[in-house]
Amino acid sequence: MRRNLTPDTDLAAKLFGSLRDATFDGTGITREAYGPGERIAHAIVRAEAEALGLEISVDPAGNMLMTLPGAGRALPRVVIGSHLDSVPRGGNFDGAAGVLAGLASVAGLRRAGVVPARDITVLAIRAEEGGAWFPTSFPGSRAALGTLPPAALDTKRMDSGRTLASHMAEEGFDPLAVQRGESLLKPAGVAAYVELHIEQGPVLEAEQIPVGIVTGIPGSRRWRTGRVLGEYNHSGATPRRWRRDAAIALAEFAVRLDDAWAELEARGHSLVSTFCVLATAPEAGFTKVPGEAVFQLDIRSVSQASVDAMAAELHRLVPEIERRRGVRFELGTEMTAAPTPMDAGVQAGLARAAQAQGIAHRSMASGGGHDAVAFAQAGVPAGMIFVRNQNGSHNPHEAMRLEDFAAATSVLMHWAAEAAG
Repeated sequence: MRRNLTPDTDLAAKLFGSLRDATFDGTGITREAYGPGERIAHAIVRAEAEALGLEISVDPAGNMLMTLPGAGRALPRVVIGSHLDSVPRGGNFDGAAGVLAGLASVAGLRRAGVVPARDITVLAIRAEEGGAWFPTSFPGSRAALGTLPPAALDTKRMDSGRTLASHMAEEGFDPLAVQRGESLLKPAGVAAYVELHIEQGPVLEAEQIPVGIVTGIPGSRRWRTGRVLGEYNHSGATPRRWRRDAAIALAEFAVRLDDAWAELEARGHSLVSTFCVLATAPEAGFTKVPGEAVFQLDIRSVSQASVDAMAAELHRLVPEIERRRGVRFELGTEMTAAPTPMDAGVQAGLARAAQAQGIAHRSMASGGGHDAVAFAQAGVPAGMIFVRNQNGSHNPHEAMRLEDFAAATSVLMHWAAEAAG
């Protein structure tokens, strides 16, 4: 393990400032996927990569590859990547921290005169925030690998109603080439992929540990269009025994499913279960017994058995509540994703890099999805580093400390130097 390597965190700090100034929306940060904010961010990062003398190429989907050449150009490359888009009115660090950590790492390697045995590429990925912009998982990273299903190009951006293909073309990229699976990165040409990201929860902050090494990314079972159908009636004139109250039925469902979650945790399961939406239908009014309620439910775990156990509780509760309260549940289409473990060898390499530098760290599962999933599912050895972050993510108050970012980036840089030879 080389001990004279330090990442250029001053460079990263400058770029964090530039990104914030250019994409501040008055409340937080908005960098729309395949829109002006993301375009601005890519231009800022590209200018710095050019100043560093990196080789720059852009694939048909607009993903940007910034490469420090290695001695063996034909060898599979090491890729450090993350995304530059954000959720609306989000924070400045979610996504961008991984790209800037990559630039800080290769800048440090170049400053130290290191010529790696193979190429090290920093990848600025498009459109990771699928839940905010396009309802499809990881379109940018899957396009980068040539694995994006053609049907994903027809998904429509939430705010514009226009397709992913349309937005790609508007930004000057080539959706037809993406449809054909053309890309600059093939899975066989990637030796390993690592993504640095702020932790999106409170664990590292609570435990006062700056760095997490991710063991896996959760799978999920999700219901986005759930409904409970009862009967509208006058709120003053309808006694309790004649009510078919959809809102109360949904409230009971939420509380009892939460109790089931607690019971599963007590039996050793590790999962999360979130009612992202609980609401009465627009037809509800102040003098009505609610005849319809809607919900969105998101169950996640790195253990498929835990996800399935929670879903089994859901299916046990629904008919019971239907019978007692005279309502009908419509769960709608279920969306599923399998858990994705991170590569054991990459995890071990990251741990060695942290230990060699005396950087406190812990192993932990991710709570959210990340582009590393696309690489792992394509057969690329993949890993992730979490940086301690205050105030969560996907909000304007993200508050990652620069010293924690520096520690995590140093782990990343030393791992890359070892992995690239």
